[in-house]
Amino acid sequence: MNKPVAAANTPPASPPLAARTRLKVLSYNVHSCIGTDRKLDPERIAEVIAEVNPDIIGLQELDVGRMRTAGVDQAHTIASLLKMEFHFHPALRVQEEHYGDAILTAFPARLIKAGDLRSTGEQRGALWVEVDVGDKKLQVFNTHLGLRGADRLNQIGELLGPSWINHPDAAGKPRILIGDFNSPPITATYKAIARQLTDVQRKTNGRNAATYPSRFPFMKIDHIFVSDGVEAVETTAVSTPLARLASDHLPLLATVDV
Repeated sequence: MNKPVAAANTPPASPPLAARTRLKVLSYNVHSCIGTDRKLDPERIAEVIAEVNPDIIGLQELDVGRMRTAGVDQAHTIASLLKMEFHFHPALRVQEEHYGDAILTAFPARLIKAGDLRSTGEQRGALWVEVDVGDKKLQVFNTHLGLRGADRLNQIGELLGPSWINHPDAAGKPRILIGDFNSPPITATYKAIARQLTDVQRKTNGRNAATYPSRFPFMKIDHIFVSDGVEAVETTAVSTPLARLASDHLPLLATVDV
């Protein structure tokens, strides 16, 4: 029996709700777990995260084995408190001291790639993890772009290219890009991303989603972007009293359907 042929220019039907998986995704620059009260407290960061119970987390500005933060492996500490697995990439390495970004999740996940991005200022990097969500393989990327505009454009150009987000192993699959981009929506860096991916805040008309500085947030520099196959449902900045204290950034929380 021949299969019916779809009419020309007919958009593909959305999968039924039962076939979708709802997830909560968090982006959080933790400022080396040093709060606005100058207190070092990774446990407080984990408490902020636990209150919103996300499924997938991208963390930036983690210290691992650094003297300035008592030599603690912050990625391991936070993941252990949340009972999640994690993958960490050190963008900066000074002997045994590391500083970088991590992806945490309780779902089965494997590291696909971790590496440095072209930087003339402070070195930046990214990591790519494939997360198994039921029968779906979700491609999750996390990064922290530089402070210099030229660096950010180079770095996002690299991330959006065939080595990362448009790699043959990722292209066409559901993808989520998490990070501190140091880029408000008016910047060329933000606009370059928005040409390829959907900003969850714009899609959901997320209000009060400014994340920096945490005490009086007015800047939208932390973002979550999604590809086709991932539908944004809701977005909010987590602005609890504890969140305003734990880091100089607020966490950005998105609910999505995959």
